[in-house]
Amino acid sequence: MNRFGNGQVAVMGIVNITPDSFSDGGRFFRPEAALAHGRALVADGADLLDVGAESTRPGFVPVAAEEEWARLAPVVGQLVEDGVTVSVDTTKAFVAKRALEAGASVINDVWGLQADPDMASVVADSGATVVVMHNRHDVDEALDLRADWRRFFDRSLELAEKAGIMRDRIVLDPGVGFGKTQVQNVEAVARLGDLRTEYGLPVLLGVSRKSMFGHFLGRAASERLAGTLATHLYGVEQGAAVLRVHDVREHVDALKMRQILKDVR
Repeated sequence: MNRFGNGQVAVMGIVNITPDSFSDGGRFFRPEAALAHGRALVADGADLLDVGAESTRPGFVPVAAEEEWARLAPVVGQLVEDGVTVSVDTTKAFVAKRALEAGASVINDVWGLQADPDMASVVADSGATVVVMHNRHDVDEALDLRADWRRFFDRSLELAEKAGIMRDRIVLDPGVGFGKTQVQNVEAVARLGDLRTEYGLPVLLGVSRKSMFGHFLGRAASERLAGTLATHLYGVEQGAAVLRVHDVREHVDALKMRQILKDVR
């Protein structure tokens, strides 16, 4: 059984070791700050941490693989030593291989195994879990999202199968905020259940503090918690198995209250 398909919703805390992430760029760039933040998220109830060293926001500055791993290495190694389940957010096979050798157990690839031809084999050889996210280079207002999901995920799953990645090691991500209009971002959340049903795989949802809340609610990044919580809880009702979040404690509390209310039935 997939570790994220057991009926429990996992909370994935975000640790950005970057100077330019849209929400907290620079705050946790030093290894000591990143470690302290990661440990605080675990104390708040995070089931695992997603550690990244290259921003994926619009207009991000690419980072060479060696530099990306140099940022990650001291943080990943120490968190693993602490007993934390670590996911590494990268599109590069070189970085993924080093992270997995250091003890990471999940690779979160925002290009769904399609950016680096060696990524699928690196994941397969390690037996790690991989998050396969939908992405696009261009925004198309006329996009048929479900058809594009199918095209993209069929390709990613073909690559995974050819490399030998076991199906129970795959999680899908609808890609909210990546190559989509704001209306399509909302559609991606609303149709999450269709994605879950079509492929029979766990789905990760990550909308934490994203620009859709600025667009629809007029809120700055620091004021998007309410919108984030509402959208994530809606996603859980549609079948999301993992929530990727900045605000761990608030999500843990919301999920606990949801379960308490469900248990009354």
